[in-house]
Amino acid sequence: MSTNARNGLFAFTAGIILSLLACNLAAPTPSAESDATKVAMQVQLTMQAIQNATLAAQVAQAGQPTQGGQLLPTYTPLPTYTLPAPTEIIPSPTQNIADRIKSTKILVYEDTFLSYLGPWVKDALDAMGLNYKYDADAMGDFMADLNSSTPWALIIVAAENRDSIQGEFWDIIAPKVIQNKTALIVEMWYLSDTANGRIKSLTTPCGIEFQGVRKDVDSIYILEPQDPVFSSPNSGFSLIHFNPVWFDKGGDYIRLTAGSNAILLAGGHPNEKSSYGLMASCFDGRVIIQTFSNHDYKRSDILMLWQNYITNTLQKHFEAVP
Repeated sequence: MSTNARNGLFAFTAGIILSLLACNLAAPTPSAESDATKVAMQVQLTMQAIQNATLAAQVAQAGQPTQGGQLLPTYTPLPTYTLPAPTEIIPSPTQNIADRIKSTKILVYEDTFLSYLGPWVKDALDAMGLNYKYDADAMGDFMADLNSSTPWALIIVAAENRDSIQGEFWDIIAPKVIQNKTALIVEMWYLSDTANGRIKSLTTPCGIEFQGVRKDVDSIYILEPQDPVFSSPNSGFSLIHFNPVWFDKGGDYIRLTAGSNAILLAGGHPNEKSSYGLMASCFDGRVIIQTFSNHDYKRSDILMLWQNYITNTLQKHFEAVP
């Protein structure tokens, strides 16, 4: 109802009330008190009717239901809460590990850097696009880096010239592997020269031991083809193609010790899985020990194999160190 309409209604009602009062005042009778009461009741009823009419008009305009001029109760629903849409994709553990591998800290000793053989381990790392500290064959630098506060995720010992890593180096490396869960890859075909020395601080908890000298370079057989070290990230290579560079021996055989949890991944005999090994994995896959020379085999095969070594040992390290 508009303002003008309400004003008109009030004026009209007031006129009626005044007329009623005037009539009663102009002609008093013995029943004046009773008539006054009636007038008061009429005024009250009239005012109530005006209020109801006004309220009904306002409610009709607002769309709220009424009954008999009275507002009906209405239900206001409680507010609901809707979860906001995710604003970022949470990476999977595998994605996290892949990212961590790309930015991890790797320490490398490789004693073929300055020789005609060439640094195949370095080549493998470069092809993967990884960052690393490369000490080449500088044993003093390697020892200093091992003793530094740098938390190396992976240590690589590619000791192909057998006059290198032994003794006190293992006193430092073994505790890092055992206590800090550092990953480790070792190429050592001179185990026969140091098997009973301080390297036992690593090989004994690893669960392997020196078995004997392999006289000649020959094909190496994969004993655990389902292991990811032969399929991730590279596959389709083998160790059957050889071209001897070292002629005094073909490496060292290793075997599993009693109660060992190590795995012989490859060896000199296809049906021997606990002896005549040439490649072993231990410490839940964080450590790989290779007892033959890289350069006696096809370069492309070795590069793919070492990229798999690096990927899988680092993955096991990051699984052990969240």
